[in-house]
Amino acid sequence: MTVPAAKFEHVVKDYRLGPLGVARRRALTDVSLEIPSGQVFGLLGPNRAGKTTLIKILLTLCRADSGRVERLGAPVDDRRTLARVGYVHENHAFPRYLTPAALLEYYGALSLSPYDEVRRRVPELLERVGLADRAHDAIRTFSKGMTQRLGIAQALINDPDLLVLDEPNEGLDLAGRQLMSSIIREQRERGRTIILVSHVLPEVEQLCDRAAVLVGGRLVFGGSMAELRRGPDGQSRSLEAALATIYGASAA
Repeated sequence: MTVPAAKFEHVVKDYRLGPLGVARRRALTDVSLEIPSGQVFGLLGPNRAGKTTLIKILLTLCRADSGRVERLGAPVDDRRTLARVGYVHENHAFPRYLTPAALLEYYGALSLSPYDEVRRRVPELLERVGLADRAHDAIRTFSKGMTQRLGIAQALINDPDLLVLDEPNEGLDLAGRQLMSSIIREQRERGRTIILVSHVLPEVEQLCDRAAVLVGGRLVFGGSMAELRRGPDGQSRSLEAALATIYGASAA
């Protein structure tokens, strides 16, 4: 039996508010979810639905208050599996004095990848994301779109088994978005797992095999894209129409 790429069981997360931390805001309420290996999995929901919090818990950037989380078959506290994860964030904070080549070598070392393997992959990845001619320029000279392309290369430097993409198309032009879609398809064909957090619904429809929908910190749907689009009459509808119905029902 294939081990899920990620597994959440009854996860609860509160954020403490105010200078004393007495008040709390619940970000996740009893979320149970399995993300299968080898698929593109969409994580959908309106703003403040809890999507990024769930990702942060998976990446141990924050801790759940209760519940159990597994990453690549191991408890999420086992940080050894982090070396098998790649992560693209919508707003990168790379050291701006570094060059792309130096940055990728740095992240390769953090992932514990063999040095010779990292050195081989750096020029290949920079070529793949269209930055080969800027390999030795300071990142401070880069536009937002170029920085996002570099973020894609950074996430792939360790050849990850699990690729987590949180709004990866932020700042990308049409060519950049096409590049991102192509890389997602390549990773799926290689048997990798991709978690895609995106508000770009055509992209989600084209790329995702399955999806989960969060609203107000609660899981309100989990299943295939065909199941998500199926209307009450059994007919397939657009993803936009399906989500509008789910959001409306959750708000009622």
